[in-house]
Amino acid sequence: MPLLIKILLIVIAVLLVLLVVLYIFGRKAEKKADSQRKTMEGQSQMMSFYVIDKKKMKLSEAGFPKIVVEQTPKYLRRAKVPILKVKVGPKVMSLMCDGTVFDSILPKQEVKAQVSGIYVMSAKRIRGPLPEPKKTRKQLKEEKKAAKLAEKAKAEKANAKSK
Repeated sequence: MPLLIKILLIVIAVLLVLLVVLYIFGRKAEKKADSQRKTMEGQSQMMSFYVIDKKKMKLSEAGFPKIVVEQTPKYLRRAKVPILKVKVGPKVMSLMCDGTVFDSILPKQEVKAQVSGIYVMSAKRIRGPLPEPKKTRKQLKEEKKAAKLAEKAKAEKANAKSK
């Protein structure tokens, strides 16, 4: 067999082994995350608070206790996470939250949320409607294209009826 074919077979075998290993680790991580989510849901409690501010910042800048920062994985310490600055009764606290919760909450509003420790799992506004998420440029372009296609189809129907 030529040398090139041998090299290709070795590369393909290594890639297959790598894919199998990644699949196994992914399944284990998925199970672990699922069990952690269940324990968080079991320990969570409903809480109402006033959202003062919301930002995406590093854990060290957020003002969390030193223990919390030490317990987080090193790769997450440098990453920006969604942080809510809230007022619970007379106390002002910083809470971490889920990305979907971060998008659905606006500052300067009262919220009823399901909180597990310092992590906000879900939230509902007490007063007023939910804010509409901002549309990205890609979504706006797609809507314009859809509107143009609808106009063309309408014009073609009108032309077909007049003939």
